[in-house]
Amino acid sequence: MQNTRNFSIVAHVDHGKSTLSDRFIQYCGGLNAREMVDQVLDTMTLERERGITIKSQNVTLNYRALNSQVYKLNLIDTPGHIDFSHEVSRSLAACEGILLLIDISKGIESQTLFHYHSAVNMNLKVIPVLNKVDLGCFNANNVVENIRNVFSSCVTEIIYCSGKTGLGIVDVLESLVHNVPCPQGDRLLPLQALIVDAWFDNYLGVTLLVCVKNGILRKDDTIQMMRSGYICSVDRVGIFTPKSVNLEKLDCGDIGWITCFIKDVAKIIVGDTITIANEPASHMLPNFKKIIPKVYAGFFPVCFQDYALLRCAIKKLSVNDFSLYFKSEYSTYLGYGYKCGFLGLLHMEVVQERLYREYNLNLIVTPPAVLYEILQKNYTIVYVDNPSNLPAKKDIIEFREPIVTCYILFSVKYIGKVIALCVYSRGVQIDIIYIGNQVKLIYDIPMSEIIVNFFNKLQVCTHGYVSFDYFFKCFRISDMEHVEIFICKKNVDVLGFIAHRDSSMIHKIRRYIHSLQSLIPRQQFDIVIQAIIGKRTIFSVTVKQFRKNVLEKCSGGDVSRKKKLLKKQKSGKKRMKVFGNFVLTKKFFFDVMNMHCYLNKK
Repeated sequence: MQNTRNFSIVAHVDHGKSTLSDRFIQYCGGLNAREMVDQVLDTMTLERERGITIKSQNVTLNYRALNSQVYKLNLIDTPGHIDFSHEVSRSLAACEGILLLIDISKGIESQTLFHYHSAVNMNLKVIPVLNKVDLGCFNANNVVENIRNVFSSCVTEIIYCSGKTGLGIVDVLESLVHNVPCPQGDRLLPLQALIVDAWFDNYLGVTLLVCVKNGILRKDDTIQMMRSGYICSVDRVGIFTPKSVNLEKLDCGDIGWITCFIKDVAKIIVGDTITIANEPASHMLPNFKKIIPKVYAGFFPVCFQDYALLRCAIKKLSVNDFSLYFKSEYSTYLGYGYKCGFLGLLHMEVVQERLYREYNLNLIVTPPAVLYEILQKNYTIVYVDNPSNLPAKKDIIEFREPIVTCYILFSVKYIGKVIALCVYSRGVQIDIIYIGNQVKLIYDIPMSEIIVNFFNKLQVCTHGYVSFDYFFKCFRISDMEHVEIFICKKNVDVLGFIAHRDSSMIHKIRRYIHSLQSLIPRQQFDIVIQAIIGKRTIFSVTVKQFRKNVLEKCSGGDVSRKKKLLKKQKSGKKRMKVFGNFVLTKKFFFDVMNMHCYLNKK
């Protein structure tokens, strides 16, 4: 244990975490030159395509230091995007220190500060590392000064390196082994192992990534999950180097994987404590903080026969993604599906893509929505994530929408456009801080405005040079309205939405209704589309019917004959409107969801 070091590499997105991990693996001999590839720890194809880390990955390396001692380094490469911040918090629970990576050309960004405060609150050793020094930076002195000012409580030295070229890698490793403390557990105490992560394998069942805090975890041990009470036998034990290597045991302070032939994913709780069944520990390790989803969307299978597959797939995926929330839901038009909660829009897109790639599921995804707090007349509070579940308007005293505090860091030359975007999004300025030639804006903005493509609009305003982060603040009283969409006098629940009553509400409703009108094919009778608030129709359009020129065969003759033909046609159309049945197809809902994404980009 004296020569074991558990640490994570954390940083803002695109600051070079995965590249630095590659250099560590290469230098310590985890893979040879033939086996080495870029972003070796990004094992999912989706990660490589998007160029981001989605899942934290662990690797155990042996490093021979300059003092000739061999150190066991348990490295965890973490995501940088805010939507996967819970992956980082779980990784930190298994570590004694972090490498706080900072791109020398970009400086301190929002996620950098978030990770720093998380590490300080958990009493972890923080080592600031300036990456990408091979590119050079005219603003390097200002970046170093900002680091010393912001991280003054932890900065003893700042290490310069390049994950791409390998420059300074030895300095980083030497600082790790000399500054990060070794694990503080006791191998003679009863076993206490923290479940850091889990994933499902069709052949091995659930595989658990564990950090042994006390005791020793051996192959063939009979273990118990202290929170769920589930008892099973350890079948395999091992580590990642990054190749999977089988071992006989995991010693105190080690981070590795175990399999127990667990097929029922409901028995596994990430954050649970593992102990020996016949020699249990006296108490459990601290559990992970409960996740509160920020964005909700409905997932419905295109083919209703795939509902059972969707249920199984989401349960398996939730083992690997602890921040995914789901519950069953029924829609009149889309059938049975699941209401899912996510930490952000990117998280939602990744889950949808994984369900398609890993389980071959084609899904209809409803437009994203947020959670609203409703105070009813009986003074009870309910939380609503689906507009169709709203109480009657006469029963509502207060309608409260979620407010988030946004931290926006960008170049000072874009300040006018960014402030205009924040004001348009109903934002309230909290603070403005100038840091050299950069400015940091702090705004309180309704979350419903944030999820509607706010970040993409922010990137357009700043030409991509922006750092954006947000945190939930509170629920605030707001003037909101439930807009219901009726087609042929039938309420289509999945098309309804909640809108803020402001000067642009009517314009947004009109644009939405006209877009629906363009997606519905003409029929033999008129199709009326209405937007209704309460009992009042706000806006209405009609998809005009097909009409045949019944007077074409009348080249002449009495006018009474023409009137008779027109009357007959009119009565036929009237009867068809009564008995005709217009069915909204799955293709229509596909087009609606694509249209919704297009409207949000405007």
